[in-house]
Amino acid sequence: MTDLNPIPFWFLRHGETDWNARMLSQGQVDIPLNAVGVVQAARAAEALVGKGIRSIHASTLSRARVTAEIVAARLNLPVNLDPQLRECAFGVKEGQEMSGWFDDWIAGIETPEGAETFAALRERAVTAINRATAHPGPVLIVAHGALWRAVRQAAGLVVNIRTPNALPLWVEPPSGDRGWRFIAAELSA
Repeated sequence: MTDLNPIPFWFLRHGETDWNARMLSQGQVDIPLNAVGVVQAARAAEALVGKGIRSIHASTLSRARVTAEIVAARLNLPVNLDPQLRECAFGVKEGQEMSGWFDDWIAGIETPEGAETFAALRERAVTAINRATAHPGPVLIVAHGALWRAVRQAAGLVVNIRTPNALPLWVEPPSGDRGWRFIAAELSA
């Protein structure tokens, strides 16, 4: 099992989509940002100005890619696309309500037909983040909610917590007697 490199970075979950608003699992269905999501991405971009970000790495799915492009335009940086940062494939559960099956999937009790296991997602997510953080930093990683849950597990934190759309998180590695910390950036109203 791969561990996260102890390197600080920024993480940003993509802006809202219509399926997010309806609490439907998107997986690898390429659902675009809705109007709220575009505004959220612009607000996140403003919050990231002056944070010293040197590179942006994003999922190839449009909801994350467009979120990254909005931030990149504000920061005057290119976007490095990484298919390994894509959301998990949820198989037959894509487009379905997030319900009890999701908890069982995270716990490794049951994986929906055609879906990636949570353990496989964790390995892929950590490998992709380690590859991104090998670049001069700080880096910004723009990806997805279930992928972020896998990173939380790798960081030894509570896993099944919904990360708000387009809320920049500063990710600090363990130091002294404390573990990984995620600190939310302040967003303007």
